[in-house]
Amino acid sequence: VQLQASGGGLVQAGGSLRLSCAASGSLIRIDDMAWYRQAPGKQRELVASITRGDSTNYEDPVKGRFTISRDNTRNTVYLQMNNLEPEDTAVYSCNAAVLTFAGVSLRRDVYWGQGTLVTVSS
Repeated sequence: VQLQASGGGLVQAGGSLRLSCAASGSLIRIDDMAWYRQAPGKQRELVASITRGDSTNYEDPVKGRFTISRDNTRNTVYLQMNNLEPEDTAVYSCNAAVLTFAGVSLRRDVYWGQGTLVTVSS
Protein backbone atom coordinates (compact mmCIF):
# COMPACT_ATOMS: atom_id res chain seq x y z
CA VAL A 1 0.00 0.00 0.00
CA GLN A 2 1.27 3.46 -0.89
CA LEU A 3 0.01 6.94 -0.05
CA GLN A 4 0.75 9.74 -2.47
CA ALA A 5 0.31 13.31 -1.26
CA SER A 6 0.11 16.34 -3.51
CA GLY A 7 -1.07 19.93 -3.62
CA GLY A 8 1.54 21.79 -1.63
CA GLY A 9 3.12 25.00 -2.79
CA LEU A 10 3.82 28.65 -2.08
CA VAL A 11 0.92 30.91 -1.21
CA GLN A 12 0.51 34.35 0.31
CA ALA A 13 -1.02 34.81 3.72
CA GLY A 14 -4.80 34.72 3.46
CA GLY A 15 -4.67 32.38 0.49
CA SER A 16 -5.88 28.82 0.08
CA LEU A 17 -4.50 25.44 -0.90
CA ARG A 18 -6.04 22.01 -1.24
CA LEU A 19 -3.97 18.95 -0.38
CA SER A 20 -4.79 15.46 -1.62
CA CYS A 21 -3.54 12.07 -0.49
CA ALA A 22 -4.45 8.98 -2.49
CA ALA A 23 -3.92 5.39 -1.37
CA SER A 24 -3.12 2.64 -3.83
CA GLY A 25 -2.27 -1.04 -3.71
CA SER A 26 -3.94 -4.20 -2.53
CA LEU A 27 -6.17 -3.07 0.29
CA ILE A 28 -9.53 -4.09 1.65
CA ARG A 29 -10.60 -0.96 3.46
CA ILE A 30 -9.26 2.32 4.80
CA ASP A 31 -10.41 3.32 8.26
CA ASP A 32 -9.16 6.52 9.94
CA MET A 33 -7.20 8.99 7.84
CA ALA A 34 -5.32 12.05 9.04
CA TRP A 35 -3.08 14.94 8.13
CA TYR A 36 -0.01 15.87 10.15
CA ARG A 37 2.49 18.67 9.71
CA GLN A 38 6.03 19.38 10.76
CA ALA A 39 7.33 22.92 10.79
CA PRO A 40 11.06 23.66 10.67
CA GLY A 41 12.65 22.95 14.03
CA LYS A 42 9.44 21.57 15.52
CA GLN A 43 7.97 18.15 16.15
CA ARG A 44 5.34 16.66 13.91
CA GLU A 45 1.81 17.49 15.03
CA LEU A 46 -1.66 16.30 14.17
CA VAL A 47 -3.69 18.73 12.06
CA ALA A 48 -6.97 16.93 11.45
CA SER A 49 -8.42 13.44 11.25
CA ILE A 50 -11.47 11.77 9.75
CA THR A 51 -13.12 8.41 10.29
CA ARG A 52 -14.52 6.22 7.57
CA GLY A 53 -17.94 7.48 8.61
CA ASP A 54 -16.83 11.10 8.11
CA SER A 55 -16.50 12.09 11.76
CA THR A 56 -13.85 14.78 11.90
CA ASN A 57 -11.48 16.24 14.47
CA TYR A 58 -9.38 19.39 14.20
CA GLU A 59 -6.55 20.74 16.30
CA ASP A 60 -7.16 24.20 17.71
CA PRO A 61 -4.73 26.16 15.46
CA VAL A 62 -6.65 25.18 12.31
CA LYS A 63 -10.25 25.09 13.51
CA GLY A 64 -12.49 27.19 11.31
CA ARG A 65 -9.86 27.49 8.57
CA PHE A 66 -9.10 23.91 7.47
CA THR A 67 -11.54 21.23 6.32
CA ILE A 68 -10.70 17.54 6.06
CA SER A 69 -12.77 15.30 3.81
CA ARG A 70 -12.46 11.97 2.05
CA ASP A 71 -13.70 10.06 -0.96
CA ASN A 72 -13.87 6.37 -0.11
CA THR A 73 -14.46 5.43 -3.74
CA ARG A 74 -11.10 6.99 -4.62
CA ASN A 75 -9.29 6.02 -1.37
CA THR A 76 -8.37 9.69 -1.05
CA VAL A 77 -8.30 12.20 1.79
CA TYR A 78 -8.28 15.95 1.24
CA LEU A 79 -7.32 18.97 3.30
CA GLN A 80 -8.81 22.28 2.23
CA MET A 81 -6.78 25.05 3.82
CA ASN A 82 -8.21 28.56 3.81
CA ASN A 83 -7.02 31.82 5.28
CA LEU A 84 -3.50 30.46 5.51
CA GLU A 85 -1.04 32.05 7.91
CA PRO A 86 2.77 32.06 7.89
CA GLU A 87 2.58 29.80 10.95
CA ASP A 88 1.01 27.12 8.76
CA THR A 89 4.28 26.73 6.87
CA ALA A 90 5.30 23.09 7.21
CA VAL A 91 5.69 19.77 5.51
CA TYR A 92 2.26 18.15 5.50
CA SER A 93 1.97 14.35 5.58
CA CYS A 94 -1.00 12.04 5.47
CA ASN A 95 -1.55 8.73 7.12
CA ALA A 96 -4.18 6.04 6.96
CA ALA A 97 -5.17 2.95 8.90
CA VAL A 98 -5.49 0.28 6.22
CA LEU A 99 -6.94 -3.21 6.32
CA THR A 100 -5.15 -5.72 4.08
CA PHE A 101 -5.00 -9.46 3.56
CA ALA A 102 -2.20 -11.27 5.40
CA GLY A 103 -2.29 -14.81 4.13
CA VAL A 104 -5.50 -16.31 5.47
CA SER A 105 -6.10 -13.50 7.93
CA LEU A 106 -6.49 -9.73 7.93
CA ARG A 107 -4.18 -7.10 9.32
CA ARG A 108 -4.52 -3.42 10.06
CA ASP A 109 -1.51 -1.16 9.69
CA VAL A 110 -0.87 2.57 9.58
CA TYR A 111 0.74 3.82 6.40
CA TRP A 112 2.34 7.21 5.83
CA GLY A 113 2.61 9.21 2.66
CA GLN A 114 5.56 11.36 1.71
CA GLY A 115 5.28 14.97 2.75
CA THR A 116 4.24 17.90 0.65
CA LEU A 117 5.65 21.32 1.46
CA VAL A 118 3.35 24.23 2.18
CA THR A 119 4.97 27.66 2.40
CA VAL A 120 2.93 30.69 3.41
CA SER A 121 4.53 34.07 2.85
CA SER A 122 3.60 37.15 4.84
